[in-house]
Amino acid sequence: MKWISIDARCVTVISFLFAINATANNEWFELYNNTRSQGMGGASIAVTSDETSLYRNPANLGSVRDAYGTVLDPELEGSSNFVQQVTSSAIGKAFDADGIKAILNTKRNTYYHAKTQLSPSLVTRNLGIGLIYRNEVSSEMDAAGTFLDHKYQSDVGAVFGTNVRFFDGRVKVGASAKFINRIELINPTLSTATSTDMSVAGSEGSAFAFDGSILLQAPWKLIPTLGVVVRDIGGTKFDKQDGVRLSTQTRPQTVPQSVDVAAAIFPIHANQIRSVWTVEYSDVTNSRVDTDNAKRIHVGIEVNTRDIFFLRMGYNQRYWTAGIEVSAEHFQWQISSYGEEIGTEAAPREDRRLSTKISVRF
Repeated sequence: MKWISIDARCVTVISFLFAINATANNEWFELYNNTRSQGMGGASIAVTSDETSLYRNPANLGSVRDAYGTVLDPELEGSSNFVQQVTSSAIGKAFDADGIKAILNTKRNTYYHAKTQLSPSLVTRNLGIGLIYRNEVSSEMDAAGTFLDHKYQSDVGAVFGTNVRFFDGRVKVGASAKFINRIELINPTLSTATSTDMSVAGSEGSAFAFDGSILLQAPWKLIPTLGVVVRDIGGTKFDKQDGVRLSTQTRPQTVPQSVDVAAAIFPIHANQIRSVWTVEYSDVTNSRVDTDNAKRIHVGIEVNTRDIFFLRMGYNQRYWTAGIEVSAEHFQWQISSYGEEIGTEAAPREDRRLSTKISVRF
């Protein structure tokens, strides 16, 4: 009877571990992504030519046609359950672990995602500087209400980027340096019975991070373009300074070096109508140790009418995306819907999201 009891306990533990793995939050978090790229299937590194180049691909600073600046550019993103989950009684707790725990206790086995982002910047051809604030969380409570599969990051930082052009701009080489302070809580089995106070359960630290990139553009009608970005060169370790925003006993996880590649073409269809077609493959070197190749594929299309109205569509990690933008000289509004892969290769799961951004520019 004793051996039977031990075997039963082992089976229970093994079953629990397999259940965690089957439903694990396998979403990839990034330091920066924006509403435009999400409408275009998550692709961006071969097509950005405005202030967002500073964050996505510094080589594209060489494609900037004028000086751009944003003084206010809030972005808000939420999953399809976000509106129902964040009720009036929960406003202000959308990113708080205890608040999310209370919300999800009434919606178990329901995925929760929320994100806010600010990235004011000033860029001109070959040079840019900006700030970034990102607050992002994804969480899910198990059916029994015993644990959260929780992933949270809060970043505050500054970015400096530069670019050098060769052969009349056909070859562009860019680099960026970033200082980031991060607060992080990543735990697939965060107990709902204990406190989720960030100073106890979370990690905090600061890091210097470096990206390098190259952009090749042929002088032909469609301007075929190839872009490569090496992110977090040498790995980004959050060990430079702690206690900036929070005092904790541990540091955030090291971000390993990764490589993204993309290709694009830029057809002109009429006097004031042109488009962008791009395909992108993320994490070529598999720094995330994830065998699901579908999570790396991004395909995007953008149709531009007079630089005022933009229609976007794409494919992101198995799922469709779409978006629109209305733009004026000093104002820009974007909205996108996209599907994010939160599952595994053997058990894909889509989380449908809505993202919107308003920019006041000069």
